[in-house]
Amino acid sequence: MPELPEVETVVRLLRKPLVGRTLERVRAPWLRSLGGDSLRAFGHRVVGTRVRALRRRAKFIVIELEREGADAGALVVHLRMTGRLHVEPRSADPGPYARVLVDLDGDRVLTFVDVRKFGRFLHRADPEELFRRLGPEPLDGDLDAEEFAHELRSRRRMLKPLLLDQSFIAGLGNIYVDESLHRVKLHPEQSADRVSAPKARALFDAIQTTLRAAIEREGSSFDAFYRTPEGQPGSYQHQFRVYGRTGRACPVCGTSIRKSTVAQRGTHHCPRCQRRPSSRGKGTRHLAGPEAGAILPR
Repeated sequence: MPELPEVETVVRLLRKPLVGRTLERVRAPWLRSLGGDSLRAFGHRVVGTRVRALRRRAKFIVIELEREGADAGALVVHLRMTGRLHVEPRSADPGPYARVLVDLDGDRVLTFVDVRKFGRFLHRADPEELFRRLGPEPLDGDLDAEEFAHELRSRRRMLKPLLLDQSFIAGLGNIYVDESLHRVKLHPEQSADRVSAPKARALFDAIQTTLRAAIEREGSSFDAFYRTPEGQPGSYQHQFRVYGRTGRACPVCGTSIRKSTVAQRGTHHCPRCQRRPSSRGKGTRHLAGPEAGAILPR
């Protein structure tokens, strides 16, 4: 699933071809992508609007709309496992997996491609209603290392599922949690309340460092699905420390990377750098789902 760096990359690369465009027609070969709306109702709300701005919230792409200068809600896109967004000439072949197509002025089209049909392409008059249960963003300045450390150490949960919980901190997923934990030598099963304050602050710094480095490289393409709106793969996968490197040498100590299952998620760590906590330090194992707080309409 695209995580914060991949979604941020999509937003940045779509701003130039989208902002200022007028939406002229909507087509939906896979109607369920619209989240329960009929094509007629969806089109009535968005056709004739103009794209005012693009932004990211957690793993959501928010395309803000206006009509004659007044707010007209937003298109809210969640890529899920295999979603992609790109703007092309209308004459381009959208391919067999195009689920929603929005014709734009200037003979362009915004295409939502989704092989597995898990993604959503929604319109909301108030998109913030979808985000009420989301936690703070790790990069926007609303959360600092001290606040993060305080919140982290007040939870009796394993680090991996806590950091995946979108109601605790927004935008992290499997890749960047594993990478961040390795940077500060914390085991994914360590109980959050057993992490020292300095170590918790270091973890926040590691999260920010990892995310910013991944954004600079336009995200990670570790499979065939993630591509930028320009059709290019990201390159951060070449910088992975542990994720997807089972059996290969840890870049710090040379020990073979191990893969295990933590809270039902494949998890990669170095058994030497990230020593398993003692039974006393494990805390309560809450197996909350990683997408808590980010529930989308079906």
